[in-house]
Amino acid sequence: MSELDFWSFVREARSRLTDAGYADPGATELLLTLNRASGIVTYDLEASVHRPAGRSWSAFRILYVLWLAGAMEPKRVAELTGLTRAAVSNLTGGLVDDGLVCREPAPHDGRSVRLGLTPRGVEEIRALFATQHEREQAWAAALTPLERHLLVTLLDKLVGSRDDLSPRLRH
Repeated sequence: MSELDFWSFVREARSRLTDAGYADPGATELLLTLNRASGIVTYDLEASVHRPAGRSWSAFRILYVLWLAGAMEPKRVAELTGLTRAAVSNLTGGLVDDGLVCREPAPHDGRSVRLGLTPRGVEEIRALFATQHEREQAWAAALTPLERHLLVTLLDKLVGSRDDLSPRLRH
């Protein structure tokens, strides 16, 4: 086999799985490609936007959710960010220490807390998102508006109703 890059490996894998008689090598190709594309974009955003600003991709996601959805309990932050509750708890400590996030008693249960952005947190997420949005536009420029809409529609179809397959999506 000649020298492979990732994309030629995916094609080779599909061919070999087809030859081996697996029922649907295209499913493997789809998920390998989806996973790789997601990783590439995430790495780019973290390396070019968030790490230079002293943040991680995960911390950004917490700030982003609190910015757009408002104050909420950590469990809900975990659901909306796709992080575990433990990760939200660990990351929140640093964000509180940095003065970006505040903890306040939940209105319905004094034992629970809600997380919210401080004014400094709002300022930081706006600046971070402005920089990230420029990168998002650069990535999205490869697709026409119709292609973007189609891709989002297809991804929603792929994962939007698959609670039966993903342990993290089960409630």
